[in-house]
Amino acid sequence: MSKTKTSFFCRNCGTQSLKWIGKCPSCGEWNTYDEEIVERDKDQKWNRQTEKFHSKPKLISEIDYNQEFRIDTQNNELNRVLGGGLVPGSLILVGGEPGIGKSTLMLQVALDIKSCKVLYVSGEESEQQIKMRAERISSGNNQCYVLTETSTQQIFQQIAEISPDLLIIDSIQTLQTNLIDSSAGSISQIKECAAEMQRYAKLTGTPVFLIGHITKDGNLAGPKLLEHMVDTVLQFEGDRNYGYRILRSVKNRFGSTSELGIYEMQGSGLREVSNPSEILLSQRDENLSGTAISATIEGMRPMLIETQALVSSAAYGTPQRSATGFETKRLGMLLAVLEKRNGFRLGVKDVFLNIAGGIRVDDPAIDLAVICAILSSNEDIAINPNDCFAAEVGLSGEIRPVNRIEQRIAEADKLGFERIFISKYNTKGLEKMKFNIEIIAVSNVEQVFSKLFG
Repeated sequence: MSKTKTSFFCRNCGTQSLKWIGKCPSCGEWNTYDEEIVERDKDQKWNRQTEKFHSKPKLISEIDYNQEFRIDTQNNELNRVLGGGLVPGSLILVGGEPGIGKSTLMLQVALDIKSCKVLYVSGEESEQQIKMRAERISSGNNQCYVLTETSTQQIFQQIAEISPDLLIIDSIQTLQTNLIDSSAGSISQIKECAAEMQRYAKLTGTPVFLIGHITKDGNLAGPKLLEHMVDTVLQFEGDRNYGYRILRSVKNRFGSTSELGIYEMQGSGLREVSNPSEILLSQRDENLSGTAISATIEGMRPMLIETQALVSSAAYGTPQRSATGFETKRLGMLLAVLEKRNGFRLGVKDVFLNIAGGIRVDDPAIDLAVICAILSSNEDIAINPNDCFAAEVGLSGEIRPVNRIEQRIAEADKLGFERIFISKYNTKGLEKMKFNIEIIAVSNVEQVFSKLFG
């Protein structure tokens, strides 16, 4: 009998080491190395169910390629995030917090694709539980097969019999292969199971969805190598206290990583939100200070978001700086610009910032709306609800231009806004006559303040 071989893996990044070390040399984290068994059966180098799929070298001129061929998922938001649909042979990882709706989304996709034979493999739920969810979603697909199994060898046996056009694994942390002696959910098991799914997807041209858990820090559970192995990483996020969910592309080899899809969780499943501004703009009867509307762009989609700010006297010695949906360091930079360049005494006040709708925005075009919301709350003067903003703010207090300004203006015009504040450097070549909205060009924060508050 061969001697059992073990190795140590970093649970944060997946780096392997022959002995235990306190600090990971790759990611710098402390006390993250766990011992796992890595000895494989010498008679089983790979899953035998996939031995019939062989790859042969071809000349690049002989490879068949059709750029436009993608599988329509019948879900417009998912198609947008994927870059136009499912690419055959792609491996897609979907991550999110427990209970956020990952399984509901994937089951809804499996039931909506009527033209494809789908195999939904669940290692967490029974067949009855999946049937209950399918009845609640109230969609039907006679080509959707359900398998409750965790052994990859058994899964590939069923795959050989069914030959599905789409494979969904819920979840990758529950799978276990006989080639690794460690328990399910360990780093070596996750890596080996994902490698088997990757080989199956590439050799057969079958797209595979992998559902993955996330840690308390918000990262995908398992090593970072798992993110490197897959073609696309989708993050399903949102506050469980609200009904809206956001599907964001973190990595995509076949499309843009700046696209996002928006859903609303309902009793009958996830509803696609085609007009994001309906959730990002709150409905209110009276004008309140500290609120400003900004025109932002996520991927190819323009939308208007509401920025809310609250400025109050610091109750303790150190003023608080808190931001939800916005980078806290950038908020500190904008506050420093207001104090240094424009003379506003905000260093002794608490500042709280919130992006309405539970969305997180990285677009620098909302800088001007953030500053206007802060000034509105500080002066306790409400901004006209028919005004919106689209500009970046520099360290010297100047208003900088942003890209694709015409799309931002057109979206604000479509939603009935009367004025939009942009940088004067964005007006070059801009046809103002084709918009019904009034375009106000400004060059610094002082001009914006005088036009808004007099």
